[in-house]
Parts: sequence; C-alpha cells; structure tokens
Amino acid sequence: MEEKIIKKTAKKVAKVALKDAVSKLRIRVRAYDSKILDASVKQIIDTALRFDVKVLGPIPLPTEIKKYTVNRASFVYKNAREQFEMRVHKRLIDIISPSAKVVEALTNLSLPSGVNIDVKMI
Repeated sequence: MEEKIIKKTAKKVAKVALKDAVSKLRIRVRAYDSKILDASVKQIIDTALRFDVKVLGPIPLPTEIKKYTVNRASFVYKNAREQFEMRVHKRLIDIISPSAKVVEALTNLSLPSGVNIDVKMI
C-alpha cells in the first residue's frame, strides 16, 4: 500500500518537474587564438542580452594541447628533434529559455574565421 502511494507521488513530482523544466541553449565555442575567441564570445553575449535573456558564462574550459615531435634530419641526426604544439581554447555559454528571436539573431551572427561553434538545445 505504501509503495503505491510513493509511486504516485513520484509520478506527480516528475510531471511538475517536466512543466517547470527550462529549455537551455548550450553554446560551445572553440578557436586556436584566445583573443579572437574572447571577441566572438563577447559578441554572442551582447546579442543575447539585447533580447533580455539570462546568460550564464562564458565558462572557460580546459585548453586542449596537441603536441607533435618531428625529427630534424631524415637520416643522420636521430637525436635532434623539434616539437610543435597546437592549442585549442574553449568557452561554454548557456542561454536560459531562449525565444525564437534570440535563436534567429544568433544564427545570423557573422563571426571571424577560425571560430568553431556547437549549439545544442537542452
């Protein structure tokens, strides 16, 4: 008997939680240059704030470093090596309860080349 009551209350809580669930727009921005990345993030945030939407971020994510080691000479000097690295800077922005106008304005943004954007609706 008690189990049925617990299950019913759990179902009611789940229905209320679904109604109160807020949709989020999660934007992940990636670039090799941190200055260009910060400028484009500022442009995204300014666009979202123009429509009076709550914005969380930018949250800096860990920089991804890819290192490559290459021999300097092809045949003789095997111990002489060079190292190269690529750094990928990342930021995360959450826009809470976006309207259709906000989404349209964000899709029409012209951002600099070299900036990669992933947009997900949560």
